[in-house]
Amino acid sequence: MIKVILCDDQLIVIEGLRKIIESDPEIKVIGYANNGAELIELLANLDPDLILLDLKMPVMNGIIATRNIRRDFPNIHVLALTTYDDDEWVFDALQAGAEGYLLKDLPPDQLIQAIKGTMKGNAYIDPKVTKKVIKQARSTTDYIESPRDFDLTEREREILVLIAHGLSNADVAEQLFLSEGTIRNYTKSIFKKLEVTTRTQAAVLAIKYGLVKLDQI
Repeated sequence: MIKVILCDDQLIVIEGLRKIIESDPEIKVIGYANNGAELIELLANLDPDLILLDLKMPVMNGIIATRNIRRDFPNIHVLALTTYDDDEWVFDALQAGAEGYLLKDLPPDQLIQAIKGTMKGNAYIDPKVTKKVIKQARSTTDYIESPRDFDLTEREREILVLIAHGLSNADVAEQLFLSEGTIRNYTKSIFKKLEVTTRTQAAVLAIKYGLVKLDQI
């Protein structure tokens, strides 16, 4: 059973999401919050596997909440769900540690797939904003023209390209004819060298510093 907390400042949205999510017998909503501050308080008593949160909320927005969650509760997965496809909000959410960015007009079946996929290690970014993420990553002011390699090995660079494609460890293992455990170890090494905690952060940083070329994703 995947345990989920919903965070949105509109109760009607929370109720709609709850009905969609709990239509799948493998997922259960165990709590909800109306802003980031309430969410952080909930985490003192609840132990979710995944948080689905809006970004533009009062008191504490979703980006600040995500940073706090990644710092204090690193094992909890975070999916941003919003009506906004604004470049800055998308990029900030992913840099803060969100493992995916979904728009609220996402079909119900794809929302379920995104939740389950995230739990398996996939990174889901709504196709409507993928190009914006890439554009923002490549146009940030601290982008380095001479690619920074972070001392990655050739195999690690190869795996990083596949991570940027959104492949899970199992998918990468199948494609490279290696065990999933081996890929998991490589991924941990990549994260450590890049100083990131999520696959999406790794992909964004790889694009930003030229480790992954636009024509590779």
